[in-house]
Amino acid sequence: MRDTISMKLLKTLQRGKKSLSREAQSRIVHFVRSQRLEDDSFMDKSGKPDIYYTLFGWMLSYVLGIRLTNEKMTAYLAAQHPEQMDLIHYAAYMRCRQLCDLMIGGKGRFLLRSFASLDIRALDQFADVPHNDPQSPYSHYVWLSLLQDTGHKITDKEQILDSLSHYQLSSGGFSNLPNSGVASTNATVAALAVMGELDQSKAQDSLSYLQQLQQETGGFCAVQGSPLPDLLSTATSLFILRCYATAPLYSAAAFIEAHWLDTGGFSATILEESSDVEYTFYGLLALGSV
Repeated sequence: MRDTISMKLLKTLQRGKKSLSREAQSRIVHFVRSQRLEDDSFMDKSGKPDIYYTLFGWMLSYVLGIRLTNEKMTAYLAAQHPEQMDLIHYAAYMRCRQLCDLMIGGKGRFLLRSFASLDIRALDQFADVPHNDPQSPYSHYVWLSLLQDTGHKITDKEQILDSLSHYQLSSGGFSNLPNSGVASTNATVAALAVMGELDQSKAQDSLSYLQQLQQETGGFCAVQGSPLPDLLSTATSLFILRCYATAPLYSAAAFIEAHWLDTGGFSATILEESSDVEYTFYGLLALGSV
């Protein structure tokens, strides 16, 4: 069975964990535990429970071997209102359901469930999608990942690829805004992720463009010309390059290390001194992608 995007993410996180000493792993585990709330959800930047941050917390918990309580996880999911969620939070909720199966039932139950499709909301039922555009590269990435996570086949491949072409610039990069003259790392990585699942032959120009975005420090910026590279752009770029078996131009090891805080978490940029489970996820993802 071919790996889904979610499975590739988990395997990359596991590779990141294996690259670390026990002491280094312990530092990250300590931080992740500090972000867990009483109901086994995880806190956002303001300290409140949030399904989006819970997804990152549960993925890290699974990979790092942090024990969560089955009853609390199930109760937390049961208390959610997926019919009211935007696409991003809905996709996080469905992926949390998948992780709950994986952590409670083990890989056997998880694999059995992966062969059966789950009912999901239609794309046109979401009042809020990224950039208010269901056709943007990032929206396509989230939707395709959701379909994979819930066992649905991708039936409109050519239509998706044609839609993506309207967001591609002559440089090979992509924008999340149609007719934009500025490509972004987020959009380019998202488009490459989609093309990787549908037709890798269309990806070469975009891979070359993404490689050239890397600075000598090893980091990637959100947009070309930005003065400060960030961990999210770097982790996702390294991840997608690895998915295509394409090496980055420079080593990112020192860049990643510079974003690792004494708390055990990772910061968004070199100028920040705080962390959360989202950026700790990106830190471990980056480590598994180098």
